[in-house]
Amino acid sequence: MSWLGKVVGGTIGFAIGGPVGAVAGAAFGHMFDGENNGQRAIGRSDNRLSTDETAQMTFFVASFSMLAKLIKADGQITEPEIQSVRQFMIDDLHLNAQSRLAAENIFRAAMDSPESFENFAVQFYQHFYNQPQFLELMMDILFRVALADGGLHASEERMLQSAAGIFKFNNEVYLKFKTRYAPDSDKYYTILGCSSSDSNEKVKSQYRKLVRDYHPDAIASKGLPDEFITFANDKFREIQEAYDMIKKERGL
Repeated sequence: MSWLGKVVGGTIGFAIGGPVGAVAGAAFGHMFDGENNGQRAIGRSDNRLSTDETAQMTFFVASFSMLAKLIKADGQITEPEIQSVRQFMIDDLHLNAQSRLAAENIFRAAMDSPESFENFAVQFYQHFYNQPQFLELMMDILFRVALADGGLHASEERMLQSAAGIFKFNNEVYLKFKTRYAPDSDKYYTILGCSSSDSNEKVKSQYRKLVRDYHPDAIASKGLPDEFITFANDKFREIQEAYDMIKKERGL
């Protein structure tokens, strides 16, 4: 049984503080037959999620909380923006019905939360600071949804830049994230974190590093939520495809 099944089923408790914990309590309480009963089930359980399950839950809740704040950044929430999040749930994460319900409850709870986007980002960083590939995945998620409507509002970009700063990514790295989702002749190099002027050896070295970091076996062993593993695997394939295109271009 996954962490989500345990929490929703009321068979286990969780101990996550901060804004992520507050949103989780509000969101999952509504998924029980009765909100008050649900909260009591969480509170009285002597069982707790394992370390890996807690990490998975933190990633899941923080992701949809940050997306909620990002979409709300420009002061209005449009149907295309909501649809972009739903499409991300279906097309990129392939969430089942229970996971989609959980994600939507988290999304709504975060919309109503007094906590800022930055507060969620800080807690996410504090939990995953030693797993940089998870920080990169979060930036990918944020950019993918922010640019789903074909544009990037100034307030959205400020939040994305804020997240990058909290995650300790410098401006050069931030621009590489941005380029991944914009038409650009150097897109394949950007995916690998390289430039077209880099040597063959540097390109190969960066490719090998990314393959190690994002190999499905490595990702699965680090506690990424099941719901996000498909997204990470898609990124792994993207890395391979980018390298294949560069190899053809350079005749490697």
